[in-house]
Amino acid sequence: MHNLDSDSEDELPPGWEEKSTEDGNVYFVNTCNNKIQWTHPRTGHKKVIPKDLPFGWTKTMDENGKPLYIQQETGNKTYVDPRLAFAKEEKKHVNDFRQRFDGSSTAFQVLHGVDLSGKYALITGCNAGIGFETAKSLARHGCNILLANRNMEATQQAIEQIVKDTKVSEDNLKAIYLDLASLNSVRKCAMAVRTVFSDHLDMLILNAGVFGLLYEETEDKLDRTFQVNHLSHTYLALLLEPLLKKGSRVVFVSSESHRMASLKNVFVKQNLAHPKEQYSTLIAYNNSKLYNVITAKILSEEWKHKGIAVNSLHPGNMVYTNLPKSWWFYQMLFMLVRPFTKSLQQAAATSVYVATASELEGVTGLYFNNCFYCEESALARDKDIANEIFSISLGMIEERMGRDNIEKYIEKYCNRKENET
Repeated sequence: MHNLDSDSEDELPPGWEEKSTEDGNVYFVNTCNNKIQWTHPRTGHKKVIPKDLPFGWTKTMDENGKPLYIQQETGNKTYVDPRLAFAKEEKKHVNDFRQRFDGSSTAFQVLHGVDLSGKYALITGCNAGIGFETAKSLARHGCNILLANRNMEATQQAIEQIVKDTKVSEDNLKAIYLDLASLNSVRKCAMAVRTVFSDHLDMLILNAGVFGLLYEETEDKLDRTFQVNHLSHTYLALLLEPLLKKGSRVVFVSSESHRMASLKNVFVKQNLAHPKEQYSTLIAYNNSKLYNVITAKILSEEWKHKGIAVNSLHPGNMVYTNLPKSWWFYQMLFMLVRPFTKSLQQAAATSVYVATASELEGVTGLYFNNCFYCEESALARDKDIANEIFSISLGMIEERMGRDNIEKYIEKYCNRKENET
């Protein structure tokens, strides 16, 4: 159940004040009779706040021993606990969260006051476009980021631009080679990541994607759109599982295009990749995005007991990025609609929201659009189809890379089919 109530009912009645405790609880004081209570006088709900101060704030004491809060960047001082700006109702159910942002919100707004110091994120496809804005936004708030891309020169330029725009230390940003058109490259990247982030990974944002490609076969003998958008990201997520701990979040950047997928002959041929003779650029893209949503839902169930959240999302319709660069017609089309679509900051907002929002703690297996939960397609909700898609994906990886690090999933999903037959 998702709470869609507006913030108007959250306003305090006249004569009431909101106060905070050190450990992150909120209480309410009636200044007329000095009555104190833990529940909101209008809604009757308990509220909590983050235990840590928002990014950029420090706490000291004035000459009378009263807590004083200082905004480091502006020097502004206040006796009001800045954490109260982020007070939220205590959840009765993990999926009970209200909408704070919408399609016009930017990643900057989503991250206002959020401190990501000490957090570690890996983002694929982030040397330009939505991925770059996502990386820059997270870096601005103290996150350590591993930028995983194929073009290392462009990635270094992206790092330099982020440092210039945010004034963060370049030590917080590292580049790592990843060619999603090669499963072997994916495995090498995962092993390298496990060396760089030997302890844990807080955020894994699977953002990279291609669109509008004519049929092109990878070294793994698969169509490029399918492998880059789906199979390699699935393999990467599975290989990085040992780094994901309680509280880690995995984000699959999908698309509303998943609603227009076609699974004709997929199960008959037991092959998710499109053969050359039946190739359609749009169907290949739409299917790959459906597979993203399905994989996120499968892994959310697999990893729920470990406290790892896995969700998928749609960043925005026809956002002007490098995505349509493969064909002049798509470039022209995207350019024509550019004034009516999201900016890159707006397009990155949902990725940033799903990866960081405090109210999404423990929320897993959902699909988001415009910074809020959105019901996915009927195909994506079908558990039998989901299990079959995931099983075929695993089989395609096993055929090319063996069972190392994914054997337990092959035993569960692939051998299940063999036992049933």
